[in-house]
Amino acid sequence: MAKGKKKVPALNASSMADISFLLLIFFLVTTSMDVNQGLARRLPALSDQQVEKPKDINKRNFFYVKINSANQLLVQGEEIDIKQLREKAKEFIENPNNASHLPVKTEEEIPGLGMVSYTKDHIISVQNDVDTQYQMYLNVQNELVAAYNELRDDFAKQRWGKVYNELDEDQQKLVQKVYPQRISEAEPKNYGGNK
Repeated sequence: MAKGKKKVPALNASSMADISFLLLIFFLVTTSMDVNQGLARRLPALSDQQVEKPKDINKRNFFYVKINSANQLLVQGEEIDIKQLREKAKEFIENPNNASHLPVKTEEEIPGLGMVSYTKDHIISVQNDVDTQYQMYLNVQNELVAAYNELRDDFAKQRWGKVYNELDEDQQKLVQKVYPQRISEAEPKNYGGNK
């Protein structure tokens, strides 16, 4: 007698597609997506013809920060190290001694604060080379934001005895009125370097 080949039973895979689909739906529903927040900055104007320029521009209200392709900083025409940027920015924003080369100080009655003297119209203009390393760009942005944060903390401590982040929303808005974050992005230029 000849022995016949034994048939091996096949796996039933008809429900595999359904299971895969259900797992896919499960992971899509239960996974949270990270939402990255960008930097709050004023973008450069598209062209000179499209934007009406303000009539009274006081040059002393501008703080120019330029980063070249070699990641060197030029602040107000002077080459400095990144470690000096925060203090220079704080001095510019606050103008503690009302110096004539720093922004014009305005004295204004602010409801909830009283009479306050501050640099209302200051602007920090950041311009980088097209070949600037992104890490250097971020370091400059971090130093400028840190300058604002330190000034806001100092002001909040003087007024309410707490740092800025511990204040309620209305108090934070008052501090932002005195120290508005005005960092403007200028269009990247090619100052030289990699072509």
